[in-house]
Amino acid sequence: MTKDELIAVLRLQKIPHIGDITAKKLISHCGSPMAVFSDKVNHLQKIEGIGTVTLGGLHKKEYLHAAEAEYEFILQNGISYSYFLDPEFPNYLKHCIDGPILIFKKGDINLKDKKIISIVGTRNNTAYGSAFCEKLIEDIAPLDPVIVSGFAYGIDICAHRAALKNGLQTIACLAHGLNQIYPKSHHRYVDEIRKNGGFLTEFWSTSNPDRENFLKRNRIIAGMSEATIVIESAEKGGSLVTADIANSYNRDVFAVPGRVKDKYSLGCNNLIKGQKAHMLTSAGDLAYIMGWQPEENKAVTVQKQLFVELDDNEKIIYSFLQKDGRQLVDQIALKCQMPVFKTVSSLLNMEMKGMIRPLPGKQYEAI
Repeated sequence: MTKDELIAVLRLQKIPHIGDITAKKLISHCGSPMAVFSDKVNHLQKIEGIGTVTLGGLHKKEYLHAAEAEYEFILQNGISYSYFLDPEFPNYLKHCIDGPILIFKKGDINLKDKKIISIVGTRNNTAYGSAFCEKLIEDIAPLDPVIVSGFAYGIDICAHRAALKNGLQTIACLAHGLNQIYPKSHHRYVDEIRKNGGFLTEFWSTSNPDRENFLKRNRIIAGMSEATIVIESAEKGGSLVTADIANSYNRDVFAVPGRVKDKYSLGCNNLIKGQKAHMLTSAGDLAYIMGWQPEENKAVTVQKQLFVELDDNEKIIYSFLQKDGRQLVDQIALKCQMPVFKTVSSLLNMEMKGMIRPLPGKQYEAI
């Protein structure tokens, strides 16, 4: 991309009322970012959904000067960038209608032929959440995935650190420009992440870590990944927003269940209850549902509790599933001669114990 082309893209990012969707419309209609600024305004107004308000700032000098200043910052600080039509732009993010037209990067990011997983969760993580996150990443390491998160306190930084510990590439998506780090206490992780992945943002050097930027950033975390995993969340929170966005992109969402009365399990439990996420109890669940096979025939650990106590109904169901393989809930109830409500309750308990796993289409199988 030439200097003039990059400045044209930066101008489109800066102009009020021209978001990513509108910018893509303009670029598609005109053929290039530079052509948008050379076309006549009355021609551009013929594009559906674009009017005088949208185009009001198109030729204002202040936005050109701002774009030129940001270009100089990019040049002087050795910042890499990817335009949304470039081959190296994150492939899954290309297919998001509201994905950014330009992202900025620092580090050694390589997404080619990689499985990409986003892991998000509360900033107030418990020991249970941290331990699950660390064990999950350790167990999926044979798949050599890229771990994406938001570099925040709690589950985010736990995911980044676990990825580094297991020799995996990790990407921190920021809600501000690359001229700063937030939170400041995470400066100590910067060098290692740059060497084993890197930092990615759509925000300029003039952007601060404001609340609305974090919400906007979440669509990148969800959009660039094949699967989004929520590990601990209160009833409301940014990680649930990320899960909703991932669902809107038709991506797989997973949630780690917790005890009913635990504050930071409510969000995950509600995702599962509302069928907005697969229940995730082990790395094996993720690999199975995503259809992933480990490299070099290395096994992905399936966490089944040892010495599990099953009640009579659970023993009958488990024996049936071991013998007959995956089954629909209704078929399990019929063959085990149990009411459906009792069957569902038993299946949920067994899933929490790591004895069975859910499959698409309301099917279950023994582990």
